[in-house]
Amino acid sequence: MNQMKTDAPRYRTPPSWVVMGFLVLGVMAVGAAFLLPVPKRLDPASAIPVVQPPQYPDAPFFQLTERNGQEISTADLDGKVWIASFQFTRCKYCPNVSATLAKLQKEIDLANRDDVRFVTFTIDPEYDTPDELKKYADNFRADPKKWWFLTGKEKYVHLLANRGFLVAASKNLAAPVNMRFDHTLKLLLVDKLGHIRGTFDGMIGEPTPEQNTTDADLALLKQKYDDSYADLKKQIELLTKK
Repeated sequence: MNQMKTDAPRYRTPPSWVVMGFLVLGVMAVGAAFLLPVPKRLDPASAIPVVQPPQYPDAPFFQLTERNGQEISTADLDGKVWIASFQFTRCKYCPNVSATLAKLQKEIDLANRDDVRFVTFTIDPEYDTPDELKKYADNFRADPKKWWFLTGKEKYVHLLANRGFLVAASKNLAAPVNMRFDHTLKLLLVDKLGHIRGTFDGMIGEPTPEQNTTDADLALLKQKYDDSYADLKKQIELLTKK
């Protein structure tokens, strides 16, 4: 009996360009896996990756005029640790804030170090001319090379405070002259990379008018200020070592 012969299927080697194509696609896929951002956490409610914001916000860009007429911008603070404050020369409370900075200027030996700056923004530039700022700064022996008093357009400085540093600054025409501007009395610490690292007490807090203040309450306010001041000095030293 004659048996029928069937040809077995034969395997054909694919062309080399096909092999190379698959290899290239594989390498691209692996590379993409490493380059894609990894979500920091998952929102369980929506299962949509949510990337957390940076730990510290960036200080805003500014360009203003110093009391000596020099133009100062954030570029002049690159690589420096600096402390920002918002004040005005006729302010009821601002001399206390400046006194805190004057004390700090002496204790950290600001004159003999190039890695720290103090930056005070006037929120009343219409009155606080460069001459007024110079007289005010001289009362606190502010080093003109290291502690700058800056002025510019009122709207610009208020926007810089409100939207840039996220602190209060506004005008209240109904208030007495020495309370004409509502503003923060905090000191803002900025690191060498331009990140706002925290806020610190510029002066000892005052009890609220309706509060029946005791000596113990006043002692607590003083202790809170002292602790904040000590922490500010500590943070400056830590940040200048990096």
